[in-house]
Amino acid sequence: MLELKNISRIYTDGEETTALKDINLKINDGEFVAIVGPSGCGKSTLLNILGLLDVPDSGQYFLNGKEVNETSGKERANLRNRHFGFVFQSFNLLPRTSAYDNVMLPLNYRGGNGKRETVLKMLGDVGLSDKIKQAPNQLSGGQQQRVAIARALVGEPEVILADEPTGNLDTKTGTEIMEILKDINQKGKTILFVTHNDELLSYASRVIKMRDGVIVEDKK
Repeated sequence: MLELKNISRIYTDGEETTALKDINLKINDGEFVAIVGPSGCGKSTLLNILGLLDVPDSGQYFLNGKEVNETSGKERANLRNRHFGFVFQSFNLLPRTSAYDNVMLPLNYRGGNGKRETVLKMLGDVGLSDKIKQAPNQLSGGQQQRVAIARALVGEPEVILADEPTGNLDTKTGTEIMEILKDINQKGKTILFVTHNDELLSYASRVIKMRDGVIVEDKK
């Protein structure tokens, strides 16, 4: 499904920093992949490149067999919207917008009917049918992350990319969020998540360990 060949990413901000160096990686349909490693090792950069939020400096990226590095910004946005759902540590919800409208957001970029029913189903699936009118500041951290998961799922993406999805949550709530992601994976979605928490690795069917911009271990 996703394949990286010799991917490198270098940032220049006063001095040159190699975030990724010659990464080769294949992600297969239906996997539940954890990406782990110390801060600054390239985990989030890798996730951002996979999700078409960032562009590598060299190498090739194939999405369902099609190379996407040379696509235009508009094409990348369309691919991102249709193939990927994103869950972030800081939730990234619109603050003055209801849970319902936050989940609706990805569908606003598409045409078609049945949007309302889809949004309500997604919120129901994450246990928030009674919170659709609440704004983020009226919800707990765990509820906000559930809204973010519903938003990630509403466009029926092939892949969910989660960057420290439990990082701002207490242990109990974090476990609840991981159980939701586990259930989503068991229903057929491919999931990749970045974490610093080794206790979460038991949820993954595959663990990729990174250090200094390279993959040092890839274990199933």
